[in-house]
Amino acid sequence: MKTRITEMLGIQYPIIQGGMQWVGYAELASAVSNAGGLGILTALTQPTPEDLRKEIARCREMTDKPFGVNMTILPTIKPPPYAEYMQAIFESGIKIVETAGNNPRDFAPKFKEHGITILHKCTSVRHALSAEKHGVDVISIDGFECAGHPGEDDVPNLILVPAAVRACGIPVIASGGIADGAQMAACLAMGAQGVNMGTRFMCTKEAPIHDKVKQALVNAGERDTNLIFRTMRNTSRVLKNAVSDEVVAMERKGAAFEEVKHLVAGARGRNAMKTGEVDAGIVSAGMVVGLIKDVPSCRELIERMVRECREALAAAARMAA
Repeated sequence: MKTRITEMLGIQYPIIQGGMQWVGYAELASAVSNAGGLGILTALTQPTPEDLRKEIARCREMTDKPFGVNMTILPTIKPPPYAEYMQAIFESGIKIVETAGNNPRDFAPKFKEHGITILHKCTSVRHALSAEKHGVDVISIDGFECAGHPGEDDVPNLILVPAAVRACGIPVIASGGIADGAQMAACLAMGAQGVNMGTRFMCTKEAPIHDKVKQALVNAGERDTNLIFRTMRNTSRVLKNAVSDEVVAMERKGAAFEEVKHLVAGARGRNAMKTGEVDAGIVSAGMVVGLIKDVPSCRELIERMVRECREALAAAARMAA
């Protein structure tokens, strides 16, 4: 396939694996890249900047195709050493970075100094325009369906993607709620130059999470996610389980973050991913779980999506004719 994204990133198909905490390791990123997409390592999954350097080197041993690194920069009480993680990215020769979180004006110039292509994830058109103004190369527009943080505007991708395409002068990638080739065809028809998938890639053979977690995602329906931190205006979409149900119930009673902090701790989520105890912690997942029915290899998934996409576009063209 040929789009602005495949040409810009040097990949075969316009399919990008989103950066995911506790999931974006070399095993998954290399498998996606080897299958013709763009794999992404998650910087903050690594305990230290030095560990990130080692993970980048490990990924290079597993693929000779392009891959990138996700760098999510958020305001926190005890922020990680972002500058040191960025230095590890620079010194490792990474040329593609997926960013999210803070306004890119604070970090985009540093990435551009090192010749890095920036894919910035946004949840609204106004943020996309701001990111474009501050020098990012690609907008990954994230609709309300997505896993993780969908923002507070609640705009789904059927509206958000074409709105962003119309407003932005740089390429737009559709992110959130995508699992198959028919959806990919719809995104391309709306003007997106590619798609970004997170939850769908969690349900692949190479995803480094427990099989019980993958099966829980396969078994889930489109209504089996929860929106937590809604009352705190820091909404996050996660899999519906005992922990997220409890958080939602506590929020309805007016609980503050300090009261639910022990439930949503990152260590608990990581433990759930590793042990397969799905109710042990928060598991990030999008509404797209309702469309995921198997656990293929990354190559099988990408090749199937491309075939389905072409078939859907051809069928639509026949109907239009």
